[in-house]
Amino acid sequence: MTALLEIQDLVVEFRGKGLMRKPFRALHGVSLDVEKGRTLGLVGESGSGKTTIGRAALGLAPVTSGRIAFDGRDISHLSRRVRREISRDLQVVFQDPYGSLNPAMEIGEILAEPLIAQGASGRDARARIGDLLDRVHLPSDAARRLPHEFSGGQRQRVAIARALALEPKLIVCDEAVSALDLSTQARVLDLLLEIQNDTSVAYLFISHDLDVVKHMSHDIAVLYRGNVVEHGPAAAVGGAPVHPYTQRLLLAAPVIDPDEQRARREAFQALDPADFEVTT
Repeated sequence: MTALLEIQDLVVEFRGKGLMRKPFRALHGVSLDVEKGRTLGLVGESGSGKTTIGRAALGLAPVTSGRIAFDGRDISHLSRRVRREISRDLQVVFQDPYGSLNPAMEIGEILAEPLIAQGASGRDARARIGDLLDRVHLPSDAARRLPHEFSGGQRQRVAIARALALEPKLIVCDEAVSALDLSTQARVLDLLLEIQNDTSVAYLFISHDLDVVKHMSHDIAVLYRGNVVEHGPAAAVGGAPVHPYTQRLLLAAPVIDPDEQRARREAFQALDPADFEVTT
């Protein structure tokens, strides 16, 4: 079966500062697939390349070489006009639930914007906004309020509703819960799972937190310095990882029991970072 999102031998380089500086290679020939209705989790520390993969799929990072295909169509080098055409099926939820919303627009206007851009009438947009607010468990009067009137978790629900407006096939969730407190994180994650169960939308879920990725994903890919060092079912990668870098990510997660936390800290310190290196 053809994957919804296919990434093959993806290389991304960013131009260096200054005429004589070599370009920085953020991704080294990465290959990954996202199946329809499923979640692929990308996990790694800051600078690992996980967000660059999502941005390349969205057309926000340059594809130096390799191929990205969405729903059987090569989207590696699309014009802005064609990108707008496929935005109906490919959406994103960013990390900052406030910065991603226009503070001067009411929530109803924010949710109507993508609908109107795709040709919906005002009446159809208003009806759809009610459905969207209900989908993310916000009251109907939220449409007449401004973003600053909501908590961080509520603002992220608005961002999710906006991503859902055009009934996409895939949503890139780029650190979508990392700016939220733990209890709010759990509620938003449960909402995302509920939405996937009801709509069969696929997620490319990006996070630095292996526990969060394990909770959300069917499959996990672990990124280290622009390379995939481990890839497989979430239960295996998140529960019994093979690569020492993934083991270190797992051990870095805090636990309540002080004895277990002490044992984790000792095991974490015993791992040699030299074992993480990969040949590129």
